[in-house]
Amino acid sequence: MVSTDRLVAFAAMSFLLIVIPGPSVLFVIGRALAQGRRAALTSVVGNALGAYVLIVAVALGIGSIVERSVLVFTVLKLAGAAYLVYLGVKAWRARGSLRAAFADGGPTHGGLRTLWEGFAVGVSNPKTIVFFAAVLPQFVDRGQGHVAVQMLVLGLVFDVIALTSDTVWGLVASTARDWFARSPQRLAAVGGAGGLAMIGLGVAVAATGRKD
Repeated sequence: MVSTDRLVAFAAMSFLLIVIPGPSVLFVIGRALAQGRRAALTSVVGNALGAYVLIVAVALGIGSIVERSVLVFTVLKLAGAAYLVYLGVKAWRARGSLRAAFADGGPTHGGLRTLWEGFAVGVSNPKTIVFFAAVLPQFVDRGQGHVAVQMLVLGLVFDVIALTSDTVWGLVASTARDWFARSPQRLAAVGGAGGLAMIGLGVAVAATGRKD
């Protein structure tokens, strides 16, 4: 089973990635502002379900290949790190675009549709895909065996943190929409800080990992 130190380290890195505003956070914020608190929380649940589908895919599919091949692991890790840096640079350059989420005033959808939209965002989030494929295998203790089970457990930790964080974003957006809407500078600061944090995470991913 996953050791406590690996679990804590993975939870810390997961938290760093999750709190950075990305596609999932923007979607939840948009639903909170356009449709209210209930739609935001429904989106959060759908998002978490979509993310766990990615976890299962990694655990039962490419995870075993990555676990057996240092070359595949290294290539995937570096590709993932480069993409995280790319996303960070893109977020920094487009940091003013967070305002679009607060201007979204689309029509209200039913609960199932909102849940499905959240699922679609979660399962297609490039930031999450890269994290699971390139970072998750680093925290598996191969000597303990049951690699897929370890990945599922670690993925569950990620999903719980994401569920909590996205819920907070949704609740804050739904209760403080006027305060945010009055200051585009506040939104730009959130986007800029998120971009820089994502760049730092990409560098950290590239610099750490297996040595065997």
